Amino acid sequence: VSDASGCSMIALLHTGAAKFPQNLVPRARQAVSSLLLAGVLKGYSSIISRKLASHGFGASMAAMSSFPPQRYHYFLVLDFEATCDKPQIHPQEIIEFPILKLNGRTMEIESTFHMYVQPVVHPQLTPFCTELTGIIQGMVDGQPSLQQVLERVDEWMAKEGLLDPSVKSIFVTCGDWDLKVMLPGQCQYLGLPVADYFKQWINLKKAYSFAMGSWPKNGLLDMNKGLNLQHIGRPHSGIDDCKNIANIMKTLAHRGFIFKQTSKPF
Repeated sequence: VSDASGCSMIALLHTGAAKFPQNLVPRARQAVSSLLLAGVLKGYSSIISRKLASHGFGASMAAMSSFPPQRYHYFLVLDFEATCDKPQIHPQEIIEFPILKLNGRTMEIESTFHMYVQPVVHPQLTPFCTELTGIIQGMVDGQPSLQQVLERVDEWMAKEGLLDPSVKSIFVTCGDWDLKVMLPGQCQYLGLPVADYFKQWINLKKAYSFAMGSWPKNGLLDMNKGLNLQHIGRPHSGIDDCKNIANIMKTLAHRGFIFKQTSKPF
């Protein structure tokens, strides 16, 4: 009810009171007052919504009200790319290290960590590796070593408040390979410690199979297809794969799925 129409209704009641049945006048006035109050509240609600949206809260408030809360404050989406060839080379070395920080309430990306890594055992990338991942030699030459990148990850985790014991966060990967095989295997080879936060994770393939009742044999491609999602970017690009994982997680969360740790404790 707009102010103009509300005022017109009040004026009509006053001017037509003589013609209006007296026993109905109080009810009519009460009804008009209720309509006006609803209009005022609606107006304030609209103003408040606009104010919140201007500060970036609009989308997150809508998202928070649209699906049940998760068990974690943040999901850390990770997808390594590593040196490779046919037949496979040994040891494999991480050459792309991306992490997306996903808000557990809104399922929106809040922060990104992304670095390329200089391989040291097999410093020259193979044509097969470049064709598969899109990573060319110039993208890894002169980049920090894995040890240096892990130090940067720890600094980023601290800056983002993820090392606070009261903040619950967990890594999410497409499969168990990244954190069960690749990172601990390379750290063992190089004599590097593995931080505790890398020792528990959610395997998105398992989560998807729990939610949808079928195993995604072809990984992200099958999950996107099963959820009618468009694939983002290039397959086997670490950062693009992370974006696809985040999009799949958001879609499952909106359907009411609650994500749980799938890895067994080390």
